[in-house]
Amino acid sequence: MSTLVTDPTDLDKMRAACQAAAATLDFLEPHVRAGVTTGDLDRLCVDFITNELKVESATVGYAPPGYTPFPAAICTSVNHVICHGIPGDKALKNGDIMNIDVTVIKDGWFGDTSRMYYIGEPSILARRLTETTYECMWLGIEQIRPGATLGDIGHAIQVHAEKNGFSVVREYCGHGVGRKFHQDPQVLHYGKAGTGVKLQPGMIFTVEPMINAGRKEIRTLADGWTVVTRDHSLSAQWEHSILVTDTGYEILTVSEKMPAPPSFVSVA
Repeated sequence: MSTLVTDPTDLDKMRAACQAAAATLDFLEPHVRAGVTTGDLDRLCVDFITNELKVESATVGYAPPGYTPFPAAICTSVNHVICHGIPGDKALKNGDIMNIDVTVIKDGWFGDTSRMYYIGEPSILARRLTETTYECMWLGIEQIRPGATLGDIGHAIQVHAEKNGFSVVREYCGHGVGRKFHQDPQVLHYGKAGTGVKLQPGMIFTVEPMINAGRKEIRTLADGWTVVTRDHSLSAQWEHSILVTDTGYEILTVSEKMPAPPSFVSVA
């Protein structure tokens, strides 16, 4: 069962953790350009979260059962990398697309978010995939209200991705987040409307669809972390952490440079 967070003090701490994660993605934005390595970006991130934000990385040394410890403060997933890309000495080049995923710990609460970045001018396909994936995330978020189901979220995402000729990765999903990095519920990015766990106020979880330009099948590289598309097609991902409220939802991972929602989202 999902842990419900309703205490106002706890919610403020969770908001602060999530906003710190989002501020890190804002900070990295001007540094994401051709010639920079993903390792450079990770070093900048470590310095920023440690010395500026005074928070802790949730991923440095993170080792779920069966994994070696993750070595970095961000996941950098470039082009056909779906998720969990390890920063290294490979330089970004014009036309690349990249997801940066960051999770920080502040006052015992975990803030988790990810964002896509263009390096120079992406291809038409890369841009269309990235924009469609962003729409998928928001279409999923727009389903969130008390009484709706997790299946409603997955269904909305899957329908939009497949309508645009793309596929949804099945092996990875959104997750509950709060005082723990990963907890119930599991938020699948595909499924049937009206099925699964019913949403209730105080639930906090991520919506983070991974959408492939080609087939949905994946492959994990020898490092044990990096997940790529089996057919080498491009992949994109966006992620917000969301609170279910009495009347709908609240985006917790808000920041100054957070991209505006798509036009179909009615922002109060």
